[in-house]
Amino acid sequence: MSIKAISSYQSLNEQTAKELAVNLNFFEEDADLTCCEIGDGNLNLVFRITENAKKGIIIKQALPYAKVVGESWPLTVDRARIEADALKLQEIHAPGLVPQVYHSDDLLAVTVMEDLSFLNILRAGLINGDPFPHLAEDIGTFLANTLYFTSDYALHPFKKKEYVKNFSNPELCKITEDLVFTDPFFNSETNDFEEELLPLLKEFWNDFSLKLEVAKLKKIFITESEALLHGDLHTGSIFADEKHTKVIDPEFAFYGPIGFDIGQFIANLTFQAITREDITRKEEILLIITDTWKVFSETFSKHWQESGDAYTKVRGYLEYVLNKAFQDSAGFSGCELIRRTAGLAHVEDLDGIEGKEKRLDAKRKSLSLGRELILNRHKLSSIEELTELIRNHSS
Repeated sequence: MSIKAISSYQSLNEQTAKELAVNLNFFEEDADLTCCEIGDGNLNLVFRITENAKKGIIIKQALPYAKVVGESWPLTVDRARIEADALKLQEIHAPGLVPQVYHSDDLLAVTVMEDLSFLNILRAGLINGDPFPHLAEDIGTFLANTLYFTSDYALHPFKKKEYVKNFSNPELCKITEDLVFTDPFFNSETNDFEEELLPLLKEFWNDFSLKLEVAKLKKIFITESEALLHGDLHTGSIFADEKHTKVIDPEFAFYGPIGFDIGQFIANLTFQAITREDITRKEEILLIITDTWKVFSETFSKHWQESGDAYTKVRGYLEYVLNKAFQDSAGFSGCELIRRTAGLAHVEDLDGIEGKEKRLDAKRKSLSLGRELILNRHKLSSIEELTELIRNHSS
């Protein structure tokens, strides 16, 4: 097909992606371009286009179905608009911590953005043992800025409600509601786990105290529209090296509870705390978790002083907001640990462990810690208590 003749949605391939890049004047018509489809996610096509092996551009296109399943799982392509709008807003509030958006097209469900191929996926780097000295500072700042400045504490009520409407994302929220908060806690067909884990999972499925607490967390996720969330902030959604951090893929963005993004990030670091055998390297991860929360809470508190909301001047209110976000994040972390271990979408941190018994031991620790965080999140009052709990369960 000719990209110039498109009048309705059509999925791209490597040739038409190059044509689109030229048509949008990112390259000359006679440029010698190389295009590779590099997407390894579940929902999209991702093309990297370069000229003479130099830094190029990324073209990301939303597919009208879940790539991991196929056309039997249809999805709206409007998530591409949501992702582009989220990245633009995140760049305003957390400059330099997300890829720059060069162009977006709602019809094609395409976003053209900065090429981050000079960085590595954080998950792979952590598994490899690479150092990330700026990670806690950068992610703590990203969380504080994006969550505070899109909340009622910073926005006029009319603007906040406009954003809530613009970032309504029911289909992808439903994925989270099912895969994070529901399926792992029932004997669902979507679950994926080793047979040896079945006895422990049966305990979870029959534990109505656990189910009650997960139901409360799911209610928080569904009903509390506090701030614009990334919505899927795991270590596979971050590019990084020793100097840079870039948060990518906010297609799950929507207005939800402040603690959710924090909890997902903590959980995905926790997998490394569980799997690292060397004490020093384990402590490195626990320090990142600690410092991320400290940077978040300190930065959020500084922004709080600028709020025009009269109640932000009431003694104790900031502490209440931060404590609720912290305890919510612990509970959300617990759900993420369990779903990534026994649900539909796993993580390489666990699945990549060589040796079946060692792998099963790590997964049992992940499940047990997840349950502990969900049930006892209200007993936690500091990040040090949280990291001590992780330390005890991962030893």
